[in-house]
Amino acid sequence: MSPAAALTALRPLGPLPLEQRRSLLASLRAEMLRRAGDALAAANADFGRRSEMDTLLADVLLVADACAHARRHLRRWARPRRQATPYPFWPVSAAIEPQPKGVIGIMAPWNYPIQLALMPLVDAIAAGNRVVVKPSETAPRCAVLIGEILAAALGDAVARCVLGDVAVSQDFAAQPWDHLVFTGGTATGRKVMQAAAANLTPVTLELGGKCPAIVLPGADIFRAARDILSAKAINAGQTCVAPDTVFLLGHSIADFIAAARASGIGALETDTINPARLAALCEGAALTTLGGLSLATAPAGHALHREEVFGPVLALREWPDLASAIAAIDRPLAIYLFGATAAEEAAVAAGTSSGALVCGRAVDYAAFHALPFGGVGASGFGRRNGLAGFDEFSNLRARVRHGRFSLSRMFDFPRSAAALKMARRLVGL
Repeated sequence: MSPAAALTALRPLGPLPLEQRRSLLASLRAEMLRRAGDALAAANADFGRRSEMDTLLADVLLVADACAHARRHLRRWARPRRQATPYPFWPVSAAIEPQPKGVIGIMAPWNYPIQLALMPLVDAIAAGNRVVVKPSETAPRCAVLIGEILAAALGDAVARCVLGDVAVSQDFAAQPWDHLVFTGGTATGRKVMQAAAANLTPVTLELGGKCPAIVLPGADIFRAARDILSAKAINAGQTCVAPDTVFLLGHSIADFIAAARASGIGALETDTINPARLAALCEGAALTTLGGLSLATAPAGHALHREEVFGPVLALREWPDLASAIAAIDRPLAIYLFGATAAEEAAVAAGTSSGALVCGRAVDYAAFHALPFGGVGASGFGRRNGLAGFDEFSNLRARVRHGRFSLSRMFDFPRSAAALKMARRLVGL
């Protein structure tokens, strides 16, 4: 089925009633858990070798838990939200009414092929929309499985799955969706946004970015190295919120390498999808290998310091002070702090912009269903997960009901000299 045909089939069907949404979320959760074994087999075949733990936790359980979270809170999210009103307009009532947008298009990447196709779908269904998903052609077996899960759990009157190559993806981005979600690289994100602009389609972009880990002088270097490497090893570093570069303040690169060796972390459970790209990126860098993970040092201006690594290589850099480290950070999905004092954390918070600021760990926050997830600037924009995702895929319509009388009516036409005198007094003339 083409993207246009899927959109044409779903658009006339209208919004989903609240109780149907709750039923669909329960059905999707059950189907995700029922097909866990199939997800393992599909991901392993697509990657060549995929960590069973990563697939079960990040692709299956995370989606199932998101369904449960949305279903639990949905009635509250969907209620009109009463708002305060200015006294000159009293008596009046005002509220924000969440309204389904229509048909949501979702373009998913290969690195978490099931999670990143279905997590936005959970938000979209909760908000009352119908959905069309385009999984990545790089993970074809997972793409087929996604289509089967959607058909079994939601039915083709609620969700459709479109399979195909890059040409199909380009066609998908050009359709007049009521909202379009894209997760992937920044360069492709720009093309998707350009295609969506022709239809004035609102977009949510999750684009990654170079997530830094800042190890401050007060950090326990062994604990920091263990936590950073543990996060980097997940899915062989092919995670948008994985630590990309370690900024070392008051610690040497040699100290971090020694701590990394002592951690015992290095062997990977997942294959790298594009090792040739990673090898080219690391050309000219000095690598310290810890099994499948590598620690890299490279001169200023090297590609490792400019481009998102997206693989099991961690760039190490020494910095003289926190101010210079802050100046080097360019709006990533996440910033990770280790050993930060309250003052240092406050300085990073005030001096940077990012999707998240996390102290003491890395990556874990992405599994917090109540937290908005997304980027800033080149790392994307828009938010998903929980209430933020519900609002992202809702038209937040203003609802107002006026009474028969109010002070503001003195400014109605035909206007009097007294009304003009009052207006001048209100602005201080």
